[in-house]
Amino acid sequence: MVTSVFQTTQSHQLFAEAQNLMPGGVNSPVRAFKSVGSEPVFIERAEGAYIWDVDGNRYIEYINTWGPSIVGHANPEVIAALQEALPRGTSFGAPTRLENQMAQMVIDAIPAVEMVRFVSSGTEATMSALRLARAYTGREMILKFQGCYHGHADMLLVQAGSGVATLGLPDSPGVPKSTAANTLTAPYNDLEAVAEIFKKYPDQIAALIIEPVVGNAGCIVPNAGFLEGLRTLTEQYGTVLIFDEVMTGFRLSYGGAQARFGIEPDLTCLGKIIGGGLPVGAYAGRRKIMEMVAPAGPMYQAGTLSGNPLAMTAGIKTLEILKRPGAYEKLEQLSARLADGLLNIAKETGHAACGNRVGAMFTLFFTDGPVNNFEDAKGSDLGKFAKFHRGMLERGIYLAPSQFEAAFMSLAHTEADIDATLQAARTVLSAIPR
Repeated sequence: MVTSVFQTTQSHQLFAEAQNLMPGGVNSPVRAFKSVGSEPVFIERAEGAYIWDVDGNRYIEYINTWGPSIVGHANPEVIAALQEALPRGTSFGAPTRLENQMAQMVIDAIPAVEMVRFVSSGTEATMSALRLARAYTGREMILKFQGCYHGHADMLLVQAGSGVATLGLPDSPGVPKSTAANTLTAPYNDLEAVAEIFKKYPDQIAALIIEPVVGNAGCIVPNAGFLEGLRTLTEQYGTVLIFDEVMTGFRLSYGGAQARFGIEPDLTCLGKIIGGGLPVGAYAGRRKIMEMVAPAGPMYQAGTLSGNPLAMTAGIKTLEILKRPGAYEKLEQLSARLADGLLNIAKETGHAACGNRVGAMFTLFFTDGPVNNFEDAKGSDLGKFAKFHRGMLERGIYLAPSQFEAAFMSLAHTEADIDATLQAARTVLSAIPR
């Protein structure tokens, strides 16, 4: 996929410059490529399933800007909608028809949602949802799962997986002990451990927040009965169940993970896809809870760019495309072929590996597995992953620069892209020592 011999001269120069301008040279930690012992390539443009860096290298990419670009980069329909909207203004700080339209689309798609509040990021969505749960229950504690990342709000940077694990940083530097003390953690897929925590704190837990399918410790799938058990426990103890579907919302199905698994949470957090590649977030849920949000109720939350007209425009068009017949069937088929193919090649070339996949998100772990929680994921051979990542990059395949991240499929990918990716993987894995 490279234009000539793979070289990164301009990316190297830009990264050296960036390190004097921004902490670590990036605006989000995993982008620095530290966990793969390399330097990032700087992206010049993107179209469909491809991105080009400043040195002219073209890549088939499986990050989808970390999820949002499910209909492909620079999708012509999304671009046309934005071009039409742009002359009308980029931000109003006042209500628009677009907000109503997008809210109705979310409500129609997700049975557990009756009202929506838009914000500008996934972190804002989860932070606000937890504040709302505390206001609704009158309790202070929250329960989260080890390896689940819900944004960088203070109370959520405990056992947070992803970038924290990738960089080997403490869980919550700069977070007051009093804040972290109200955050309880349990292993993902361990219903018994959750039950014991509820027994210990039966009247103190305001909310249980979870990625229904983990994406920030790599893709980790819920065991049969796990999500159902959480729904039962939270109802038993009067705790608000929050599904963080910032990553899985509109990706695993049009109704998200909750529709795929048939579980209805009390609150849902959304982001990424509903902005069509522009900054966006949302928290949503039952009317009786959502009506506590100001100005309808006493729980305060606000945002200058909330419901931004460009983000709403891109999100509406993206959801329209996803709702068309065959969209999710294509994502499922392509994802299964790539994920299964990577796992088979890894095993055929003698590597310890296992694969997890749900819908259009998947991860190849370099461990015998199975991977059912964050501890299992941490057993992966990170050195081998770094070699695999670099080898694939040099052959025009752009993967997330961390073993602890999911890969994503888009509607723009083709069978030929899958063929090229699997061919590159066979070459790379054959050359890596067992």
